[in-house]
Amino acid sequence: MTISTEDRVLPTEHGDVFTRRWRIRHSRRTPIVLMHDSLGCVELWRDFPERLAVATERDVIAYDRLGFGRSAAHPGGWSNSFIRDEAERYFPPVRHALDIEHFIALGHSVGGIMAASLAAHHPGNCRALITIAALAFVEDRTLQGIRATQAAFAEPGQVERLRKYHGAKAEWILWAWIDTWLSDSYANWTIEESAPGFACPLLAIHGRDDEYGSLDHLHRVAALGSGGVQKLPLDGCQHVPHRERPETVLDTVACFLQEQGEGRMQSINRLSRA
Repeated sequence: MTISTEDRVLPTEHGDVFTRRWRIRHSRRTPIVLMHDSLGCVELWRDFPERLAVATERDVIAYDRLGFGRSAAHPGGWSNSFIRDEAERYFPPVRHALDIEHFIALGHSVGGIMAASLAAHHPGNCRALITIAALAFVEDRTLQGIRATQAAFAEPGQVERLRKYHGAKAEWILWAWIDTWLSDSYANWTIEESAPGFACPLLAIHGRDDEYGSLDHLHRVAALGSGGVQKLPLDGCQHVPHRERPETVLDTVACFLQEQGEGRMQSINRLSRA
């Protein structure tokens, strides 16, 4: 199998967006679009996108959201609606610039919520959804996990780890995440506000020992799907299943997409627009 990597910087009305595409030669299958987590970027997916492309025989596309990685600074107006804003404002210019009509959305953590929001707000374009450690509401474990990470980043040299990938944007990224999730105004947030529902097939993956969210999040995400739902709770796994249990995640995603098939996903896609 021949795979190549293509980096592009896309000028958008909101600022330049860095993208990377792992391209499978001669593949005509619907590509997978990756949505990174709250502190993430293209580089922090590490080798997962390439392995995912090989396992599924599909192109995989990742981009640094505005404010992250090699993309421009966030244009401002950060609010509690940042997840929905990504689906409605910032993703469409990226999709159009890359000439992607249909896609499969896969996201990790907050990126999982964003992937669900893409499925909800682009039902005519999103053919399947895969969430990894997606959060569905704010629970005590979520707050405790964020406070523990906040304390860890207070140690000398820890913020430099973020600067390696985000440059001068590192502090903004860290505090946008912490301040949003720990704020009183975000305490009653639920995934239904960002992704009220979706008709495409769903695979939801969650570690039983996830330090940011119990399995209640897995079930809450799954309850939003109406196009066929598969759930994978993973024993002995925390918040990053694709790094902790990569073979299991890759095999499950590949089997899930093979079971759906291009024809079935297209059929569900048409029904969702009816």
